[in-house]
Amino acid sequence: MRKLIVCNIMSLDGYFEGPGKNVMALPMDGFFDEHNLERLRAADTLLLGATTYTGLKGYWPAVADNPEVSPAVAANPDVADLHRQTGQRNNQIHKVVVSDSLTTDDTAPWTRTTTIVPRADAHQAVADLKNQPGMDVLMLGSRTLWNDLLVAGLVDELHLMVGAAVLGGGTPAFGTGPVPLLRLVDTRRRDGSDNLLLRYQVVNRDT
Repeated sequence: MRKLIVCNIMSLDGYFEGPGKNVMALPMDGFFDEHNLERLRAADTLLLGATTYTGLKGYWPAVADNPEVSPAVAANPDVADLHRQTGQRNNQIHKVVVSDSLTTDDTAPWTRTTTIVPRADAHQAVADLKNQPGMDVLMLGSRTLWNDLLVAGLVDELHLMVGAAVLGGGTPAFGTGPVPLLRLVDTRRRDGSDNLLLRYQVVNRDT
């Protein structure tokens, strides 16, 4: 069975995004980008909610062609190749998006690599994905979906980057459902970054 890994950043006071759904309030630095690319390379399937899918689709294809269009690259040209590679990997990887509103017409330029799953079928579809041979299944963003799958016992690992920012409000990283026991298995930091990566194994009842 392959793993479902959730990879996200949150603020020091536990927010997934700032007031007004401002995700850019989080310190998404080079360390964050490097870890995301590492996880993308270790996966062959990207599992997303509709909002995150639409946001990634509107951003990464253009960056894959020309990383200079990325605000992060404009601020720090040293990350240009990192962003190009991330855009290319996002273009290549198979995407499964859970949505009742998106249709195939909404998937260009990722139509060939995208599968849409209705919400009612999400748990079974994820269980089936995990039972297939292959590499990791990776989730980025998609707070509502990953919290639902976490409570349902379908998430295997959480990779949470705690950003050195106190937002004081916004959307909490975790929902209100009962979270399974989490076991810390690794921590990581990088010189030049004030962020800290925490890797947890999800200890489900049948683990």
